[in-house]
Amino acid sequence: MTTAVVVGGGPNGLAAAITLAREGVSVTLLEAADEIGGGTRSGEAILPGLLHDHCSAIHPMAVGSTFLQSLDLGRYGLQWKLPEIDCAHPLDDGTAGVLHRCVAETAAGLGPDGRRWTRLFARPVEAYDELAEDILGPLLRIPRHPLLLARFGLPAVLPATVLAKTFAGEQARALFAGVAAHAFHPLHRPFSSSIGLGILTAGHRHGWAVAAGGSQSITDAMAALLLDLGGTIQTGARVRSHRQLPPADIVIYDLTPTAVAEILGDRLPAHVAQAYRRFRYGPGAFKVDFAVEDGVPWTAETARRAGTVHLGGALAEIAESERQIHAGRMPERPFVLVGQQYLADPQRSVGNVHPVWTYAHVPNGYTGDATEAIIAQIERFAPGFRDRMVGTAVRTTPAFAAYNPNYVGGNIMTGSKHLSQLLFGPRPTLNPYDVGLPGHFICSAATPPGPGAHGMCGAHAAQRALRHLAHH
Repeated sequence: MTTAVVVGGGPNGLAAAITLAREGVSVTLLEAADEIGGGTRSGEAILPGLLHDHCSAIHPMAVGSTFLQSLDLGRYGLQWKLPEIDCAHPLDDGTAGVLHRCVAETAAGLGPDGRRWTRLFARPVEAYDELAEDILGPLLRIPRHPLLLARFGLPAVLPATVLAKTFAGEQARALFAGVAAHAFHPLHRPFSSSIGLGILTAGHRHGWAVAAGGSQSITDAMAALLLDLGGTIQTGARVRSHRQLPPADIVIYDLTPTAVAEILGDRLPAHVAQAYRRFRYGPGAFKVDFAVEDGVPWTAETARRAGTVHLGGALAEIAESERQIHAGRMPERPFVLVGQQYLADPQRSVGNVHPVWTYAHVPNGYTGDATEAIIAQIERFAPGFRDRMVGTAVRTTPAFAAYNPNYVGGNIMTGSKHLSQLLFGPRPTLNPYDVGLPGHFICSAATPPGPGAHGMCGAHAAQRALRHLAHH
């Protein structure tokens, strides 16, 4: 019987294992931590019953993932929940840029910029399910829908600051820039629009969903399916060398390129080893979870109904703070993401005490404490927030790296999204999942299409492995 080992039990490792197991391969998944899930885990952090996501929280790319949709994970308890408003970006004047799932509703709230928003998103959103076949995989290949991809790709080439300035009003400019900032990459660089456009298009098509019961529900459902398919999961099984691996026809690594280079050592071809060891990591995240009585008292009323709130002020301020963290400097006012998942999934709250999930963008390896900077950014747009705080739980940037070794220096994106790594993954090649050693593949978020709980990196790597098996 054909055998496979998957090293790393995040959503991509699980996706790779499931893809192989569905084809009759005997799969063993090895996870270094005591529980699987990578960044897709949840738990009680402050009060009994108050549920917080550890990292991955809002899932516009996962809810529409063709791979996850093919699994019917509802049979294993996975339910997607949508907030009334997907995202709000408050400004100092009390207004906000507001993102609704519906393109027309979003455009209606953006005044004179509504027509421009519609021109940018209406057609790609309508065709998103076909477009996703090209953008949620390696870009160095013949596209299935070349005209669609070209239309999407033209604005994606632009720096996010340039594309944002095609809007006249600050609400639309800041709304777009805040989503583009998810890439942890300077907004004045070419292609920095691409991830923002991808998230916005996917979100307009499928919504900025959360998983009922926490992101852990995604992990639990995938694990249950893998076990039903005959797969085996071993936790507490850290792999430091290829000598620890059991004999197998296929090995797939849900690890960083640098970790793969360490494990395989001189078995890797020299050029691959060099590329993997030079792999670059982007800025880090500093996370604070809050227990908040009666929720956050946002000045902008729409933010009180939004599942996600972006705090960074106007376009110029966001661009400057992202520029600073990329240069290794901590800004006074960092860009902060706020998750109010309980609005879509009330079971996460305890009475009138609600879990509020936040993290700030900080320099890679940042050793300071960003807690007060995060609270100050919330207070800026929600005066009185501090008085509603019941408790906090902090995960520093070094703690993020300890929690998940794929988050080098606290970089939860598993790699910098500069041009080369954005387009090609760990190294320039037509086959980004190959590690240059027959039968060995990489499937982490360092590979296309990148971060998220969508499982597409793992599915693509496993399909590549299956093609390898078919020819050997």
